[in-house]
Parts: sequence; C-alpha cells; structure tokens
Amino acid sequence: MLNENISLKNFAENFPREDFFIEQARFAGVETGIPNPTPASGSFISQIASLIHAKSVVEIGSGSGVGALWLYSGMENNGVVTTIDQDREAGSITRKTLEEAGIASQRYRIITGSPLEVVNKLADTNYDLIVIRLTEDLLDVIQETYRLLKDKGVLILDNAFGGGKVADPTARDFATIARRDGIKALKDQDRWRSTIGEVGDGIVFAIKQ
Repeated sequence: MLNENISLKNFAENFPREDFFIEQARFAGVETGIPNPTPASGSFISQIASLIHAKSVVEIGSGSGVGALWLYSGMENNGVVTTIDQDREAGSITRKTLEEAGIASQRYRIITGSPLEVVNKLADTNYDLIVIRLTEDLLDVIQETYRLLKDKGVLILDNAFGGGKVADPTARDFATIARRDGIKALKDQDRWRSTIGEVGDGIVFAIKQ
C-alpha cells in the first residue's frame, strides 16, 4: 500500500536533472512571472525529441527559454527551434537564455506575435515536432499544426490539465474550455493518434496520421 505522505508527483518532478542554464532560465521565469514547463515535462519532451531524431521544431509559448533548452538537449546537434510568443519580454528573455547557454544563433528563430498568425505563415510538412503551451486560439493553432508536421510528426500539448481545471466540469473559464476543446479534437479526429499522461501539468501526445 502506498504511503499517503509520499507525493508521486514531487518524486517525478525531482527526478530530472536540470543543468545550470536551465536553472537560471527557470529563475528568470519566476522573477518575471513567465510560466515554463515543469522539470518532468521538459525532460519528457526532450526524450521525445531524441526518440524521433528531431531536427526542426516549433515551440508555441517560449517561457523564459526553459522549454527550448530541454528541446536542444534531445534534438539532433544541427536541429533548429522556432519559438513563438506574443509576449515581447518572453522573447527577449529567451534570446538571452539561449545566448548565455552558447546555442548558435543559426539554431533558433524567436518570433514575437500572434501564434496563429505566425503559424499560418510557416511552411507545410517541414517540422518533426511541435510543442504548444498557449491557450489563445488553441483549437485553430492545433488544426494548423497538422499542415506543418511531416508524416508521423509529433504534436505535444503541454500544461494540458490547466492546473486540474480541465477535469472539473464546473470550471468554465476561457483557458479551460480552450484546453478541453483542443484535447477533444486530438482525441476524436482520425488524422491524429493520441494519448494523454500525468506528466507535469498534463501532456497530450499526438502523432500525425
């Protein structure tokens, strides 16, 4: 029987080892109030990037650069991350994070603007992996990602549980409804093969069919 005093979530979050630069980026996020993936989420996504030998990745929701650094730890050595955020400060902090971590400038594109507008301009079937963390226009962004991904490309919806609200039928705020609609689209549409897991604040993992 499991000891009730043991938190499996804390155990999982303390398992990944974050290097100096990720720790610094995470601290910058805390200082500025900019959210980032949890250690468990970052580590999980890094493993996926490694498994699929990702070279071309889109990250929607830059945070303070924590997510991008986790991606680089799993991607191919010549891989490129396009990271998108409508918050100019997030883009600026992410750029500083990547520069301090020694990531070559040709390995990233930092784009500030509406995620949906930016995604609409990206090239078809050009990306191995897309990670979404924002909720504004989430369903429309998810629909666009199908066009962007290569065959068998991977889409990850991070922070999918919205602090647990997604599973609470009484929670009807905009962000929660957006997450529910996005999860439902990935579950119900035949063009995705998807699963969901209790990693971080929830991760939906979908493969383009």
